[in-house]
Amino acid sequence: MAELSVASELAKYGPQARRSRRPSLAEAQAYCRQLARSHYENFTVASWLLPRHLLPHFYSIYAYCRWADDLADETASPEESLRLLDWWQDQLEQCYAGRPEHPVFVALLPTIEHFSIPSQPFANLLIAFRQDQHVTRYATADELAAYCQNSANPVGRLVLYLGRCPDERRGALADSICTGLQWANFCQDVARDWAKGRIYLPQQTWQQAGYTEAMFARGEANEAFRHALRVEVDRAEAYLRDGESLVTLMPAELRLEVALFTAGGLSILKAIRDIDYNVWRRRPTLSKRQQLGLLWRSWRQTRRVRGAGE
Repeated sequence: MAELSVASELAKYGPQARRSRRPSLAEAQAYCRQLARSHYENFTVASWLLPRHLLPHFYSIYAYCRWADDLADETASPEESLRLLDWWQDQLEQCYAGRPEHPVFVALLPTIEHFSIPSQPFANLLIAFRQDQHVTRYATADELAAYCQNSANPVGRLVLYLGRCPDERRGALADSICTGLQWANFCQDVARDWAKGRIYLPQQTWQQAGYTEAMFARGEANEAFRHALRVEVDRAEAYLRDGESLVTLMPAELRLEVALFTAGGLSILKAIRDIDYNVWRRRPTLSKRQQLGLLWRSWRQTRRVRGAGE
């Protein structure tokens, strides 16, 4: 968890931790800010791009997601993860009852109240994290898309609340972007996911291509694998392209963020294509130079939108 271990954070703030008092709002917000900036390098970019008044709210939402993700993936066993996710859900319910205890929820409560955010997007993420404890294969693309409805799409819905524009039209576009981003991660992280015992590429795709679990175990980047991954890279791009018009519908202060994350997902897909789909050999990432190029192109895109629509 951030630069700290999950065990050390649980010792300080977990269900068995002894706390003499609830942290103040300032202390809780400082904790979330440190967690976001030290764990996720894109939040360094976010710190430059987001309006100052939104940063504490993004940090609190990120901290909630980070804790939930680590409780799901960084514990001793699926059984322990499920127990801790139940505890995290209880903390969420206490927060919505106006009784936050954990620093993340002390920071999150003002965000929830200020933007009138319902509990469902937060709870849906926990559904996906629980699912990860017992589902490690997905038969079809439809099954994987249903998983993304809980594992990815709630994040986009939360951003819409921060932009005060949570309607169904924008929601559908945000869902498409978030599903596309997660799908791109599945394509990028085949080797990492296999090391955790998981395959997120739809079985129908790789089985039809002639790829087998034995080949997964050997990390074979043969033609069957390249064909299967090409199908899923193209599918991820279609999701991202279908959601691109969200940029024009967002408040001006959030357009660059949406454009940048969409462009980042498309660039990861290009990076996978550029290495001929051999994600077993190395995990495709974007260099600092490429990230700056994305920032420049996304800025120009949003400036054109602003000039045309405002």
